[in-house]
Amino acid sequence: QVQLVESGGGLVQAGGSLRLSCAASERTFRNYAMGWFRQAPGKEREFVAAISWGGANTYYADSVKGRFTISRDNAKGTLYLQMNSLKPEDTAVYYCAADGSPEPIRVGAPRYWGQGTQVTVSS
Repeated sequence: QVQLVESGGGLVQAGGSLRLSCAASERTFRNYAMGWFRQAPGKEREFVAAISWGGANTYYADSVKGRFTISRDNAKGTLYLQMNSLKPEDTAVYYCAADGSPEPIRVGAPRYWGQGTQVTVSS
């Protein structure tokens, strides 16, 4: 069982930046592909970004390409999401996710989920 704990959410003005973190309990963090999802009020949860085990391959939703960057530090067992040029439509609860490969994450069906962290972007 992989336990995931997100942090770094908060309130920011449009155009600002935030960095989310996701700490994993599993010692073999480096064996898991990781990803981020978000869910805005009244909307379905959507894929944001994913990263392969070693970090060589990354994947992004079109809505965040060029603004968000996913990265990982396997030595620290931590996943990151750097969010720049934030827009009010980025307001959502952001969830960390993990699976054995990127594909289940990219299609929205990862095995493990975090509890989420709120990001609010004011206009």
